[in-house]
Amino acid sequence: QVQLVESGGGLVQAGGSLRLSCVASGSIFSIARMAWFRQGPGKERVMVAAITSGGATDYVDSVKGRFTISRDNKNTVWLQMNSLKPDDTAVYSCNAAVYRTHFSIGTNTYWGQGTQVTVSL
Repeated sequence: QVQLVESGGGLVQAGGSLRLSCVASGSIFSIARMAWFRQGPGKERVMVAAITSGGATDYVDSVKGRFTISRDNKNTVWLQMNSLKPDDTAVYSCNAAVYRTHFSIGTNTYWGQGTQVTVSL
């Protein structure tokens, strides 16, 4: 099994910053891609940022220039969130595409439990 554990959420005023962390553990050979998704009140879950094992990144337009995704060479990914806005309020979830073994042809997708980010005016 693979577990993803997020941390770093909380309450912050608009214009402030937060840094989310996600650590993957368990039966992992390698991780092809890690990403952060968020689901705000009454909204669908959307991808916020993603990073591949090679370091390529992708962001949703609404966070470009404010959020930065990064990862180490093991199983941890971070999301640095600056200039936060009330619209960023959501449950943020970590996602990982994992090769379980050396012989895996494809990846398995896993999710963390989510961490609440609330941005007040």
